[in-house]
Amino acid sequence: MSKIAIVTDSTAYLPPELVQKYNLTITPLVVIWGEETLEDGVDIQPSQFYTRLQTAKVMPSTSQATPATMLTAFENLIAQDYDEILGIFISSNLSGTIDSAIQAKDLMQKGADKVTIFDSKTTAMALGFQVLAVAKAIEDGANLDDAVALAEKARDNTGVYFAVDTLEFLHRGGRIGGAQRFLGTALNMKPVLTLQDGRVEAVERIRTKKKAHNRVLELVAEQVQGKDNIRLATLNANAEDDAKALLDSAAQQLNPVDTFLTEISPVIGTHVGPGTVGLAYIAGI
Repeated sequence: MSKIAIVTDSTAYLPPELVQKYNLTITPLVVIWGEETLEDGVDIQPSQFYTRLQTAKVMPSTSQATPATMLTAFENLIAQDYDEILGIFISSNLSGTIDSAIQAKDLMQKGADKVTIFDSKTTAMALGFQVLAVAKAIEDGANLDDAVALAEKARDNTGVYFAVDTLEFLHRGGRIGGAQRFLGTALNMKPVLTLQDGRVEAVERIRTKKKAHNRVLELVAEQVQGKDNIRLATLNANAEDDAKALLDSAAQQLNPVDTFLTEISPVIGTHVGPGTVGLAYIAGI
């Protein structure tokens, strides 16, 4: 049986116990804050990030995981005698991280043929759910072809909806995508967004935060209707209480087999801004 390693990136912000359980390799993206270059989830954690953001005079920006980081990750796994490496990463429409992975593969002195790179076309726990589905299958004996086929199926059955307090951060970071048409919305309106084909797309505008979160749940319920093995994760940017309330409501309504309360990594938080709450799902897998 082939020994297969999975590499993903820090924007998935998977719970540490699951990273350890499945021996996942996490490649950090980068937060650039003034003169500082901080590795996402390594040099800066969500709580530190949002606390600092409240009083920051200079706003952070972000950068993809570097080719050097990817090369080190791949070479370390080759040195551990893995037969195959499957990299499942943030959407190529949101980040250049997949480009870095491809560059790293090209730079490898040996073992490049063992590396397969997969575009999740999403991020946060929507990415995390794809990784976990594949990791479980590999643990159960799946080969690489099976794992890639499952990743494709998981990608087709995974999604995320989220409500942001403001579009300012997405606009400033250049990730606003189809939500551009909501710019100029009255301040009391809360945009509900999704990721579609790897890009941020607008769904609708809701008058209050609570109603926006309820609408997020309604949209996820529509997507998972009639499917089994529903797994859900709320994601939040310094809005844990709101995320817990949403997760409780989702658990009661959708009867998932697993739920997770997760934070939004500093890199993603740079683009969506504090107060963002979302609900990611995978179903039918």
